[in-house]
Amino acid sequence: MVASKLCGSLTTKITNPECLNMRIVDLYQSFVQILSPIYGEGEAKSLTRIVFEDVLFVFDIESKEDLPEDQIIELKHIQSRLVTGEPLQYILGQADFYGFKLKVNPSVLIPRQETEELVYWINETVKSLQTQKLKILDIGTGSGCIPVALKKLLPQASIRAVDKSTEALQLARENASLNSVDITFEQMDILDKSQRSLQGVYDIIISNPPYIPLKEKKLMPIWVKEHEPPEALFVEDDDPLVFYKTIANFALDHLAKNGVLFFETNEFNAAEVKSFLEKKGFVKVEIQQDMNGKDRMIRAWYSS
Repeated sequence: MVASKLCGSLTTKITNPECLNMRIVDLYQSFVQILSPIYGEGEAKSLTRIVFEDVLFVFDIESKEDLPEDQIIELKHIQSRLVTGEPLQYILGQADFYGFKLKVNPSVLIPRQETEELVYWINETVKSLQTQKLKILDIGTGSGCIPVALKKLLPQASIRAVDKSTEALQLARENASLNSVDITFEQMDILDKSQRSLQGVYDIIISNPPYIPLKEKKLMPIWVKEHEPPEALFVEDDDPLVFYKTIANFALDHLAKNGVLFFETNEFNAAEVKSFLEKKGFVKVEIQQDMNGKDRMIRAWYSS
């Protein structure tokens, strides 16, 4: 019996000596096989490739060479966590965003591709502004992915980022340090009126706020609803736009003339957010689709 059949999907105890003599190609196929029922075959292959390349530094998945014992043990450990639905980024403690690395943990959302697209849109918009030194505010910064990316793109900009979570702010500061950028981080709960008056005036205000109604929680994948911070995801069913409304009202008092407000949105509420912003007096309110054709971003100008 070959080792790959004996060890099956790596669920056999790692102490079995036969399991410590498996070829890379067999381990790769086994890893994909055990993850596919949970994540789907495509995502399982993507996760497996990341593990092999970024953790084990194995780039030839067709190799018939044996994997060293210590790497098989590490592979087993990662698999045992992935099968529970724990996101790989939390397991590894890092995520890729806009071409650089960020530290992540369960106190912050894992940065998404849609947020990279939002950063790109902001950077393109900046090119049309006539301001020498931009002042930017990110509300609900989480890991700090948006301000860190923008500071790398716009090194002359003055950027402040706020979040109500102490743990998130600590991690965001670490990410700014890791990427050698200077950003001001402050604790602030945007829904607390007593804190909203403490901020200044900005050319750009950005937020990717919580926007998923609690009633939709049951529809979310297990790796999202059971592992990512619920306070960064979900809002009460009776007022799912509460953050958009609050931040829009805040922006009316804290955006400079011809300043711009950017939101990341739920594809199902983007039109409603756009309508609300227009009623509040914002102009040239635009919905931007992501790469999958979903309404996921909004840009609104303040002309007064």
